[in-house]
Amino acid sequence: QLVESGGGLVEPGGSLRLSCAASGFTFSSYGMSWYRQAPGKERDLVAFINSFGGYTNYRNSVKGRFTISRDNAKNTVYLQMNTLKPEDTAVYYCNFRNSDGMDFWGKGTLVTVSS
Repeated sequence: QLVESGGGLVEPGGSLRLSCAASGFTFSSYGMSWYRQAPGKERDLVAFINSFGGYTNYRNSVKGRFTISRDNAKNTVYLQMNTLKPEDTAVYYCNFRNSDGMDFWGKGTLVTVSS
């Protein structure tokens, strides 16, 4: 199970930190991702972190503004979002893919960037 939290309404230039609490699987064995889906658009990968946290990757539009991290002791992955822009408005989803290639998703948390 993946449960996201931390979304909300923020003004342009502001910050939010999203959290995703994981349960029901060996969290420390899997890479974790954050995706987002804006209204009327496809779901896009935002950031990825490997199982130990030593490797991260970001979509170009968020590089330098967003930071993905994880705490394996707490079974939680985070997405720190700074300098938010209106185009970051979306539902943000936590994801992992198991060894069989099956994707697991949370229900998402809405981030709205607006003045």
